Amino acid sequence: MSNQENGSLPDFILPDSLYTETIREVHSAVEHDWDSLRQSACQTAAGRALWKHVIHDQLAELLAGETYLKKLYEKIKKDILNNAKEVSGVIIAVRTLWFDKKIEAALTSFDGGGAQVVILGAGMDTRAYRLSCLKDSNIYEVDFPEVLQMKTTILEAATETTDERKHHMMMAKSLNRVAADLRQKDWLEKLQESGLKLNKKTVWVLEGILYYLSHSNAMEVLKIIANNCKTTHTVLLADFMNKQSTTMSSSNFHFYSDYPDQLLPSLGFSDVKLSQIGDPDAHFGLLHDPLNLFNKLRNLPRSLQTHPDDGTPCCRLYLLQASAEPPNQTIL
Repeated sequence: MSNQENGSLPDFILPDSLYTETIREVHSAVEHDWDSLRQSACQTAAGRALWKHVIHDQLAELLAGETYLKKLYEKIKKDILNNAKEVSGVIIAVRTLWFDKKIEAALTSFDGGGAQVVILGAGMDTRAYRLSCLKDSNIYEVDFPEVLQMKTTILEAATETTDERKHHMMMAKSLNRVAADLRQKDWLEKLQESGLKLNKKTVWVLEGILYYLSHSNAMEVLKIIANNCKTTHTVLLADFMNKQSTTMSSSNFHFYSDYPDQLLPSLGFSDVKLSQIGDPDAHFGLLHDPLNLFNKLRNLPRSLQTHPDDGTPCCRLYLLQASAEPPNQTIL
């Protein structure tokens, strides 16, 4: 999928390794046994796979599975044929690239010494395998046990093929997968049992997770992070939906914040910076049409709930970075 933003669409060819018996059985179980929350991990992987010319995620196809890849491919094909102003999956591509860039910048800001990167609701995330900036970092992926087990099984099965083995080279210093439910009270304890040090510089990555939680659960997660970063430099990276965005799927999306740049300081975070899809740091050359949805919304006051031109909901995705640090210290 190399030229969809330019109006062309290459042939769609699935990797041979997707057809191995083990991997097909795992993806069949995902489709038939998992709920929509867990399945969203594979849907996100499909987005990264079909935009891999900019994300360079060589494992995403295996983790997405044939069904979700084909569904998204057909949507992208339809968008291109209809000259859509925004192509399906572009929001996942931009969001992923934004987090990649900010993770690297955060680690650089720590001025060496190694760090921890905690990815909550990690799903099919493969940054430990594809980001060279993680070479001195300990990575912790947190998700439901069945999600992490599925991911491990597929990656292990894929290494049995020569063509896939080259993509399984670990970039990170170490990787720990921590089975935990963020809706429960013990996820931080499980992280510590797996080696997380609360007194060590840490980047917390909350990509595509907060809005799946209830308001009370999401606030509890944010408060736990804020309350446990008093002794060391910490960077928080997270995305937030506004209220109107949750109406796109009321059965899946719950938590929202229309002004997350005000919410985070109230919890103790500082140096809060907010971006929207299409902003200079959240564009990556993928949103050329000035009339696409994201560019139109950026020019409207954030207080508007409906677009004045057509009455459609103003569905926004906010990308937030914030920091926390010990008293009388600053991040270099």
